Amino acid sequence: MRRIFVLMLLLGAMQLIQPLGTPGYGSQALLAFGFLVLGAYAAGELATSIRIPKLVGYIIAGVAFGPSALGTVSTDAVSDLAPVSSLAIALIAFLAGAELRWSEVREHGGTILRILVSELGVTLVALTALLMALRSYVPFLRGGTPVEALVLSLLFASIAVVHSPAVTMALLTETRARGPVSRTTLGVVLFSDVVVVLMLTGTLALVRVLVPLRGADAAPVAYGSVAWEVGGAVLVGAALGGLVALYLRFLRRELFLFAVIVAFFGAEIAKLMHVEPLLTLIVAGFVAKNISAPEHGAALVAAMERAAAPVFVVFFALAGAHVSVADLVQLWPLVLPLALVRAFGIWAGSGLGARWAGLTGDADAGVRRYLWAGLISQAGVAIGLASVVAEAYPNRGGQIRSLFLALVAVNEASGAILFRRALERSGEIPANVAAQLKLEQART
Repeated sequence: MRRIFVLMLLLGAMQLIQPLGTPGYGSQALLAFGFLVLGAYAAGELATSIRIPKLVGYIIAGVAFGPSALGTVSTDAVSDLAPVSSLAIALIAFLAGAELRWSEVREHGGTILRILVSELGVTLVALTALLMALRSYVPFLRGGTPVEALVLSLLFASIAVVHSPAVTMALLTETRARGPVSRTTLGVVLFSDVVVVLMLTGTLALVRVLVPLRGADAAPVAYGSVAWEVGGAVLVGAALGGLVALYLRFLRRELFLFAVIVAFFGAEIAKLMHVEPLLTLIVAGFVAKNISAPEHGAALVAAMERAAAPVFVVFFALAGAHVSVADLVQLWPLVLPLALVRAFGIWAGSGLGARWAGLTGDADAGVRRYLWAGLISQAGVAIGLASVVAEAYPNRGGQIRSLFLALVAVNEASGAILFRRALERSGEIPANVAAQLKLEQART
């Protein structure tokens, strides 16, 4: 009850203060940022009282306060706060790379790739088949030939299979879970980003051949630039990680500020070099952590987690603010079967992949049983890929993005809940953290 009262006070204060401000980038953006930090954090604390992950509370707060509901945070403010989302994704990517140890990659890399290939393959086929079966009800498939419907269904499915490093890292940070399920889930999610980017690029090329664009929108696919975007990201990320390791070895000062600078400028450098920012920072985090002394790498990760805490709150609130309630309601008859079939494909594919990888013993039962729950969520990266499709294929890309954002809204919230429960049931949340979470729930 106390949390609800706090939310009402914050909402009332925002309504009183907002008309007094002068419209403009600085005032509106800063006011929205401060409100989302406090309001979404209070909603997250409220969510823990009913055994829901905090980040689901952040997302719901974003939806409620966003342009499509109460409108407390305007569309312009959401747009102005886009750099906060970029910083959050950069921090998430670096932290995710730092979580991987070379010894574990060498030992478990083959297992992760087998699971990933099986899971993505089954889910891709299942979603494509469902869209083809429902093509007369899908806006971007109506009125086309069967070939056009097939390739456009494949295009949608190639972005719908993407996972969420943001949700995975946020929950692992919140619960401090460690174990086979956590490690395997994180590995699959990180590797999937690279695979999905490559798969989406190839699918876009196929769509442009079979369903060509007309007029000024038509443009050839630059395969050389795609190769540099991926390969160059590895090179730039490795160089950045090496520089971070040198700083940790010889200076090690102001790590909190340094962590923010590394994430922000790392993403900007990647954009200037025309390489994939997410992959760049994953590689940078991996290299920096693995070639640094263990205590130095741990200190940087701790500083980065402290810097990321308020940014994560606003990031997930902004993700919720991007959701259109009207589109979600209108597209619900399509979104629900898509979400269910995607979940089934992930469950079936990850189970097949685990058996293909030889995870058949009693020690691997937790991975076989709970891995799929950590792969449901979608967030910022998924939204970015949908925007890429909308820009690259303007004729029907907008309709694809609208349906996909509605699907993301469902998967983002339900996936976080499923993964949290999977970590609890697998026993990978440390006892002291689990006790603390229960205490917080009792207090609220």
